[in-house]
Amino acid sequence: MTDISIRITGHAGRITLQRAHALNAMTYEMCVAIEAAMDAWANDSAVKLVVIDAEGDRAFCSGGDIAELYETGTKGDFAYGQKFWADEYRLNHKIFHYPKPVVSFLQGFTMGGGVGIGCHGSHRIVGDTSQIAMPECGIGLVPDVGGSLMLALAPGRLGEYLGTTAARMNAGDAIFAGFADHYIAEDRWPALITTLEQTGDVACVTDAATAPAPGPLQAAMADIDRHFHGASLSDILTTLRAEDSDFARDTLKRMGRNSPLSMACAIETLHRLRGPSLTLEKALDLEYRFTARAMEHGDFLEGIRAAIIDKDRSPNWQYADQNVPPTAISKMLMPLGKLALNLGGTGMKIGFIGLGNMGAPMAVNLAQAGHAVTGFDVTGTGPAGMAMAASAAEAAAGRDIVITMLPNGDILRAVAAEVIPAMSQGATLIDCSTVDVDSARAVAAQADAAGVGCVDAPVSGGIGGAAGGSLTFMAGGSTAAFEAAEPLFDIMGQKAVHCGDAGAGQAAKICNNMILGVTMIATCEAFALADKLGLDRQKMFDVVSTSSGYSWTMNAYCPAPGVGPTSPADNGYTPGFAAELMLKDLGLSQQAAEAADADTPMGQAALALYRQFVEDEGGKGKDFSAMLPRFVDRGRP
Repeated sequence: MTDISIRITGHAGRITLQRAHALNAMTYEMCVAIEAAMDAWANDSAVKLVVIDAEGDRAFCSGGDIAELYETGTKGDFAYGQKFWADEYRLNHKIFHYPKPVVSFLQGFTMGGGVGIGCHGSHRIVGDTSQIAMPECGIGLVPDVGGSLMLALAPGRLGEYLGTTAARMNAGDAIFAGFADHYIAEDRWPALITTLEQTGDVACVTDAATAPAPGPLQAAMADIDRHFHGASLSDILTTLRAEDSDFARDTLKRMGRNSPLSMACAIETLHRLRGPSLTLEKALDLEYRFTARAMEHGDFLEGIRAAIIDKDRSPNWQYADQNVPPTAISKMLMPLGKLALNLGGTGMKIGFIGLGNMGAPMAVNLAQAGHAVTGFDVTGTGPAGMAMAASAAEAAAGRDIVITMLPNGDILRAVAAEVIPAMSQGATLIDCSTVDVDSARAVAAQADAAGVGCVDAPVSGGIGGAAGGSLTFMAGGSTAAFEAAEPLFDIMGQKAVHCGDAGAGQAAKICNNMILGVTMIATCEAFALADKLGLDRQKMFDVVSTSSGYSWTMNAYCPAPGVGPTSPADNGYTPGFAAELMLKDLGLSQQAAEAADADTPMGQAALALYRQFVEDEGGKGKDFSAMLPRFVDRGRP
């Protein structure tokens, strides 16, 4: 194959990219050849390490060869692109976990697919010409090939900045951001490679490395962190537009070239990844959810048309106003089911008890990800195509994991008394209901006595989050039980936090939703007051969303129709999170406060207001943000 040279020299497996005329862009055939070689060398005792380099001085690898992806995609053949990305990601995964040292020499441009083969090895070397970037949002993709892992691990909010602006990193910045390990002058590379071949020992790499000069991105970290800490693309753009500075103007110009849908999904991906559950496997899975849909539902084909086919540099992006609705993000990042990326994992046997508005889509996502799910619901019905048991005990018997999603603590206790005796020792019970702390701890004690792991893991995210696989889990229980549940949290949600021992998940959910309920009331009160003072709602949003009044209820879930990102207020307050559920959660918070002798006057006031709203003022069946018209109408004749 003339595009690539694969051989063994001395003690080194050698891979050299040879498409210098095309900036060493990687074709599908090159990807397959690299994987085959690395598979062969993994158990070859003659090969002590692998060296990956490239011909030419302009690029190590400028990315994947996307012309064929465009040609097949425009003909309606989305399967070719899905296979390309799946096989490429599998190679990235193998390089990351390779049992022998992998040394890469990254001169010139290392972008996109080049990051995937050059930046996952054990020894990543950069020099004076190195320019590393993740420019995928400019062609309607998201930072992929495992690049989202490094972006999520980058200092501060540098990951969001790099992922949405396509900013290039020189040697110093690449090492600072975690995309490279060592700076070595490029005129020393040939001799270094010869030493690696002759000795099979990577110690010479560390010996040759010196400290690079700090890059410009390091000097910009204060600006980057200030503007990119928001929860969404809208938050980031709001702060940038509110500042008159060279940094803000340059950043908005960079982001203005890119697909808004891609940038919004890139930010969401990093937020889902960042935290203790971060793994390359989770990063690749999230990336593939997007790329597998990118041709049919994203901006990828339009991005390629504008960049390399017509070369007009004027793509017709979706959401050109940069106001990307959360539903569009969820659609691109929801689990793929049977089409999910397969890196060699095996499915679990799962019993799912409680298949209502939340439980049913959660169970479907698990089944579509390849797990064997058996459901039970007191109504006798469940999602189409799912195996159903005749009882809760039958759904639990012989299963690796049993998940419950139930209305209250009394029902949880009754179901637990039925299913725990039917569960195998060593299995794990995951309760995703929102119940009182005492019930969660009682069930955990019962499970522990039976030799069953137990996690109380209430969720945040509502019905949309359950369907889109974007829930947040607040988990309590032992470390072992949490680790058993974590792979399933990654399918059903965007984030899981191990909050502590049994009951800690319920405690976190109760505290979180008390804050949410109180904050929503304050936000609605402020809008109603602004109305009466003659202050325009949009002007109020523009001020508060970038000032000390910043909050999730203002910036992400604004209760004023037509203001801020799309929310239930723009759909007649059709519930995303129903007012009666907020009433339930506030009731649990005050029950816990009384038991713990905690003083929570704001929580008490919020409970009284939501009880009045739901029971006496027609709030039942409306979103909890419908408090706004309630305050606005107050005092009218």
